[in-house]
Amino acid sequence: MEGEPTLRLRIFDLNCWAIRYLSKRRQERVRLIGDTLRREGFDLVLLQEVWSERDYSDLKVKLAGCYPFSHYFRSGVIGSGLCVFSRFPILDTLLYQYSLNGYPYMLQHGDWFCGKSVGLVIMKISGIIFNVYVTHLHAEYCRDKDAYLPHRLVQAWELAQFIRHTSKAADVVLLGGDLNMHPEDVGIRLLRGWTGLRDAFAEATRFEGCKNGCTLVPDNCFTDKSELLPFPLGIRIDYILYKAISSFTVKCEELKTTTGPAPGMDIPFSDHEAVMATLHIQRRGQPAGATLGAADLALVDVVTEARTEVGVGLRAAQRQRYSSGRMAVLALLLLLLQAAAALGTLAGLGAEQPFPKLSFCLLAFLALGVLVLTTGLHLFHTMEVKMLHGTEDQMCMALRALQERPSEG
Repeated sequence: MEGEPTLRLRIFDLNCWAIRYLSKRRQERVRLIGDTLRREGFDLVLLQEVWSERDYSDLKVKLAGCYPFSHYFRSGVIGSGLCVFSRFPILDTLLYQYSLNGYPYMLQHGDWFCGKSVGLVIMKISGIIFNVYVTHLHAEYCRDKDAYLPHRLVQAWELAQFIRHTSKAADVVLLGGDLNMHPEDVGIRLLRGWTGLRDAFAEATRFEGCKNGCTLVPDNCFTDKSELLPFPLGIRIDYILYKAISSFTVKCEELKTTTGPAPGMDIPFSDHEAVMATLHIQRRGQPAGATLGAADLALVDVVTEARTEVGVGLRAAQRQRYSSGRMAVLALLLLLLQAAAALGTLAGLGAEQPFPKLSFCLLAFLALGVLVLTTGLHLFHTMEVKMLHGTEDQMCMALRALQERPSEG
């Protein structure tokens, strides 16, 4: 028989949109976030897009009294943007940087320059081992023509695998972050199905906040209204997910989202709404056994769908690799022809005509630039092909294991 709740945990999750020099009213909003966190006294705070270490340091100083334990995850050119603040001691940390994260030539999006990752902190609270994960996946940008879907699926798969392989010693698993996927998207279904994580919004006994739990809403003064035209109520892309592994159960007592401007202010915390969950963790008599059957069949369908999308991305990457390789070869041939022409001039061939030095140099620099650029793109797309192919292979193995599981019973 299940006993009384052994622990009540309040969690705060927010994509802070704190891009130095680019985000509107960044410093003011970071101070506002710090003031609110200090006043509300959550147990655990999971933040994304804190790109400036100075912002993190300012928050750390401000929150030291109520959140004495914190960690900032560093990766990529400008960082992962991930950080955690906690009332409870952090025993260990680990960072995994996703193998694919957009394209370096898509400068207007900039995801490639960020070290998109999943951060893990391990804590022990009232004798219960918690594995707490915080992450931020690649943005969607255009839902109708989502060029980044294969990359985001690779990230979702790597996130699910990372959680599966690092949480075996944990009692409770928590995941918070901006997953940049709608609840019905294949990436979310893959992540939840493969890890067994439960959605706090779907499981909450009480809910208060934006309709349907949306966290990117057109009423927010910082959002791009044109991107949300197909979704008049907004979209839900920020999540708190959880599960118990050993002899515990986790229930979401209450879930809240912010709704626009912060209390007493004319601006919200971010372009995203914050997600706040109150969880009850209680001990049960016997560990729950694994459930097979219909859930496995549904998971087979999800993994198959994800594998198909990854395969589409793989073929697109192979075409891009071929195109960039062909351009590199053509640029190399042009350089070789120019070198032959220069050698012919030096040898006295065609001496009756003046040698066009300026045009020759300009053409040579152009060919060299094209060669360097296309060679770099060819190498990038070669790595992209390998990562997509590797993920496809892993999904094939997962499908075989799922399909063989019923026969083993």
